[in-house]
Amino acid sequence: MKPSSDVLITLDGLSGLVETLRTRGYQVVGPKLRDGAILYDELSSADELPAGWTETHDPGHYRVERRDDEARFGFTVGPHSWKQFLLPSRVRLWRARLDGEVAEVEEEPPPAKPFAFFGVRSCDLAAIGIQDRVLTGGRYVDHDYATRRADAFIVVVDCAEPGRLCFCDSMGTGPSAESGFDLALTELLDGEHRFLVRIGSARGAEVMADVPHDDADPADQGAAAALVENARASMGRTLDTEGLKEDILANLEHPRWDEVADRCLSCGNCTLVCPTCFCVGVEDTADLAGETVERNRVWNSCFSVDHSYVAGGSVRQSGRSRYRQWMTHKLATWHDQFGTSGCVGCGRCIAWCPVGIDITEEAAAVREGTGDANA
Repeated sequence: MKPSSDVLITLDGLSGLVETLRTRGYQVVGPKLRDGAILYDELSSADELPAGWTETHDPGHYRVERRDDEARFGFTVGPHSWKQFLLPSRVRLWRARLDGEVAEVEEEPPPAKPFAFFGVRSCDLAAIGIQDRVLTGGRYVDHDYATRRADAFIVVVDCAEPGRLCFCDSMGTGPSAESGFDLALTELLDGEHRFLVRIGSARGAEVMADVPHDDADPADQGAAAALVENARASMGRTLDTEGLKEDILANLEHPRWDEVADRCLSCGNCTLVCPTCFCVGVEDTADLAGETVERNRVWNSCFSVDHSYVAGGSVRQSGRSRYRQWMTHKLATWHDQFGTSGCVGCGRCIAWCPVGIDITEEAAAVREGTGDANA
């Protein structure tokens, strides 16, 4: 049976979808409840989804809590993003072994199976799109990222209940995805527990042909649209992006930079949980015998003093300059480099900042100035 553009599946169909993807050779990765958080990890079945769990977010605060239903996607975003699979925190670029007088060089093999990302929020889908442009859209392509990204199958889940720190609507990245996915689910809990499925690609249609489903009727489509609109009206945060780039660049000496620097620990948590930050460094290591040498690519952060190190020392030695670099790049100069903002409104940087620094609050405070001359 060839599925139409919108179809309906039950909980059994959701299980069938995971199994179909696994049967087709994908490594299915999705949300799991583990270590007091909802994290992304390999799924062997839909039974491993965090049924009946949600998250609460506040500045510097994250907790998981029970829901009063068995929603499979009744949460927003945890500390993980899909970046950890496409741009892992540590990747061995090559290893050289000395065999007599000959050095044998081997590269790190690609993942054995292509990924199927199951349960991607629209803000994170936008973040993947941003990293696609950064890492594969220019003259110099990141080979490892391109290999991991090439055949990835993406199953999006529309947001029905945004968190208290979410502002994807302000950034134009949610709460519903419009393109860039293979399948998009909307979880419907009124009456029978079911999922509206939108087909986003030929691959998605092929997969759904193997999953038990029914055609969606207008009532189901209307219920899904109503959930998305309710989420759009229920954002926990907002960020006025009109003229934001120009206002930030006009206030590079605003006293607010000093105020936030007094609170910022320069820990780099915001860059680690951010789904778009892409800074990396290179580490070379050798064994004590001098017979094996490795080169690894590792995540770096602009909050590190060494990040801006050049001959003679670091360019950004103060916490003030490092925070200003991060926020200015994210919300202003990213537009010049890549044509979009570097922020997708997921709110992770607010939740996982130990001192609760809120990028929406800081951006609003900085743009209240009238330029360097009056700072």
